[in-house]
Amino acid sequence: MDHFINYSNHKITAFFFFSSQMEVSPVFYVVGVAAIIMVLYVWRVLNWLWFEPKKIEKFLRDQGLEGTSYRFVFGDLKEIVQMTIEAKSKPMSPNDHDIAPRVFPFYHKSVTIHGKNCFTWMGTKPMVHTSDPSIIREVLANYCQFQKPREGNPLTKLLAKGLLYTEADQWIKHRKIINPAFHVEKIKHMIPTFYVSCSEMIHKWDEMVNKENLFEVDVWPHLQTFSCDVISRNAFGSSFEEGRKIFELQRELTELIIEAVHSIYIPGSRFLPTKNNKRMKEIDREVKASIKSIIDKRVVAMESGETLNDDLLGILLDSNHKEIKQQGSSHFGLSIDEVIEECKLFYFAGQETTGNMLVWTMILLSQHVDWQTRAREEVLHVFGEKIPDINGLNHLKVINMIFNEVLRLYPPVGILRRLIHEETKLGNITLPTGTFVQLNTLFLHHDQDIWGEDVKEFKPERFSEGVSKVTKGQASFLPFGGGPRICIGQNFTMLEAKMMFAMILQRFSFELSPSYSHAPHAIATLQPQFGAHLILHKR
Repeated sequence: MDHFINYSNHKITAFFFFSSQMEVSPVFYVVGVAAIIMVLYVWRVLNWLWFEPKKIEKFLRDQGLEGTSYRFVFGDLKEIVQMTIEAKSKPMSPNDHDIAPRVFPFYHKSVTIHGKNCFTWMGTKPMVHTSDPSIIREVLANYCQFQKPREGNPLTKLLAKGLLYTEADQWIKHRKIINPAFHVEKIKHMIPTFYVSCSEMIHKWDEMVNKENLFEVDVWPHLQTFSCDVISRNAFGSSFEEGRKIFELQRELTELIIEAVHSIYIPGSRFLPTKNNKRMKEIDREVKASIKSIIDKRVVAMESGETLNDDLLGILLDSNHKEIKQQGSSHFGLSIDEVIEECKLFYFAGQETTGNMLVWTMILLSQHVDWQTRAREEVLHVFGEKIPDINGLNHLKVINMIFNEVLRLYPPVGILRRLIHEETKLGNITLPTGTFVQLNTLFLHHDQDIWGEDVKEFKPERFSEGVSKVTKGQASFLPFGGGPRICIGQNFTMLEAKMMFAMILQRFSFELSPSYSHAPHAIATLQPQFGAHLILHKR
């Protein structure tokens, strides 16, 4: 490329020299310059769309890495879409937990053919895959080198930015200020609000169960509503009703964005005045205005001396105020816009993770009644019919084992993606600037070499001595990510899920309905494509 540009520059210089030695018409002069500029432009485009990707492909192959061949402009995108559509058209056997070929069919095929460490193409960019625990640990530990991708469809950032998208010093600042909101001691005081939301859902199920003491219900939307209510109450406290409206809007926004993400993004198309674009921007404005109104009221109350730090927003504002006061400058704190984005992230991350974990737990225990019975016996032994409390929840060993096995087989997020901004060494491979690195956590969790021949079976007893014992210190169990950027809300999620599940077991037993269709698929998180139809029995 450089040789070509130098050669072209010489040609342009020569063109001007000879033009100065003879009389040349202005039209010829303009046409000549335009032709040379056009050739240069075409060359640059061709280099971007073809020659550079092929050069990178050779560079990766020369280092012993195998992968798919680069295809013009789209890379592997067309095949990814086609294989995903085909996979989603076929439900699985309810007893089959080998879900990777259905959830990520193209990536599974690529890894099967080319090995755990291989590469595919995301458009013109290479995507290096790994499910090697040592390499995954290296990527997650070096979060400054391996950053969250900021490319792709920018509409996704309407959902939430905050801690999820910040990097380097900004991430350190956000994490420091947000940490107090998710401290274990703070979360303990949220147990009563967990109970209120749990009771509402249990009461609805009680009313639905008929005289025969059984009822068929799709529990998935109920669990989504429950986790939404929990995060609404704990994020906004006394402003819960306002919070609930905000989160209903966020859910609508999520559906619109998912629809947009499933189509190929054309740069600039988000500015077109389409019906969906206008509605997304309208929701975004309304959500931000509502959260700002709640925040403004809190700030006024804080300035008048009121103590309002018993919910996530209050703790966040208090922590932010202390940081600014301690450092002596607002530069060290979060702006109102940044606080708004963190509140949006509370909802999106909290609601998705807990709802997903609970739905797959109920599905799996509908099939493995022996483990459902063991879990219920433990709950009744610890609490009887009483309201679950923090001390008892921390001693639910069987439920801990079940949750860990559910998170292993059905992790909320099956892939983690990073982007490098300069040439980087990873393991024994040198990766060029602009390479995506994809950590295939679902494949890692289903790796027979790590977990044994029974890897595709539901066996909670493998976690009987804890996570570190079964993983032997490897980075092989990552339901909440890992490294310094591990999910900040994992303790909140686990405690919330234990409370809900304990209360369900106290009142109901459940089994799969004949109408249940086993179809795990990934949208933002791993979800049951056709819902979770179960038959509830009142105890």
